[in-house]
Amino acid sequence: MSKKRNTTLKELAEELGLSISTVSRALNDHPDINSETKKNVKMLAKQKHYAPNLFARGFRSQETHILGVIVPSISHLFTSTILEGILAESEIQGYRVIISESKNNEIKQIEMLNTMTQFGVDGILMSLARKTTHIDEILGILNRIPMVLFDKVSNKVPCTQIVINEEEAAFNAVEHLINLGKTRIAIMKETENSYNSEKRYQGYLRALREHALPVDEKIILSTEDISMVHGERLANILLSMKKRPDAIFAITDNAAIGAIKALNKLNIKIPEEIAVVGFSNSLNSTIIQPELTTVDQPGNKIGRTAVKFLIGEIENPKNDITTKTVEIQTNLIVRESTLKR
Repeated sequence: MSKKRNTTLKELAEELGLSISTVSRALNDHPDINSETKKNVKMLAKQKHYAPNLFARGFRSQETHILGVIVPSISHLFTSTILEGILAESEIQGYRVIISESKNNEIKQIEMLNTMTQFGVDGILMSLARKTTHIDEILGILNRIPMVLFDKVSNKVPCTQIVINEEEAAFNAVEHLINLGKTRIAIMKETENSYNSEKRYQGYLRALREHALPVDEKIILSTEDISMVHGERLANILLSMKKRPDAIFAITDNAAIGAIKALNKLNIKIPEEIAVVGFSNSLNSTIIQPELTTVDQPGNKIGRTAVKFLIGEIENPKNDITTKTVEIQTNLIVRESTLKR
């Protein structure tokens, strides 16, 4: 059985007795080509299932109208809402999208960046892998094509960065707990100084300072993997203390849900004894009992905004590269984990 392959412009031209350039212009509705020729070319192209080679076209024109997108994990719910926004806005703007995931691996992230540039994408949207430390390769690519970072970003990369108001969102979440009368508020954050974790931690500290509450290092807990399992583990550490916290702020919903599981197993009343707040407004936040108070991150808007800024830079290139941070506003969704049922 012979291997199938795409029909080429040359084959269409030979069958119709036309030049390759005439066939190409007919397919693109060029005004110099008469309507009868256009009709014949398009009819044969349809019969032969002809599809244009976008990369070859881009090589000639230096434009592919394709955006490269790299994320740590496609399966993450928040990431999927961002990707929905990217895909929707790209379609409106007339761009196609190639999506890949780094699996939070810095080496794979660089491989994906190089692959995207080899494909000839017009620009790149990227959320950084968790342990990104070497940025030389990223800076090299940024010098060649436009790049916009979103969600997981770094102030070491001088480009437009789309983020939520991380610090303010965390401040509002902790202040909500303080307004409920909570005075000993624990935090679950990441071990590494990631942009997101550090900003949320700063918001936590600012809320305590502004309300004249002490900062107790014993109830500031960190973990490399801020997951449900480790949220439950950290909650058990807090519950083993002689002086327990009366509230827990977790920088992810998963960690907060893990904390609720630990509290439920010990029949600790939520929120009367210990209130819990998470971050991201994931689907699981309404499945757990009690339902979780959490910060809602507008992923779709983040994706759409990132595309708009990237296309703006593609279509209006500037010689200088500067860092510009765009903050998207969040909302605190108050549910049963901080309100009496």
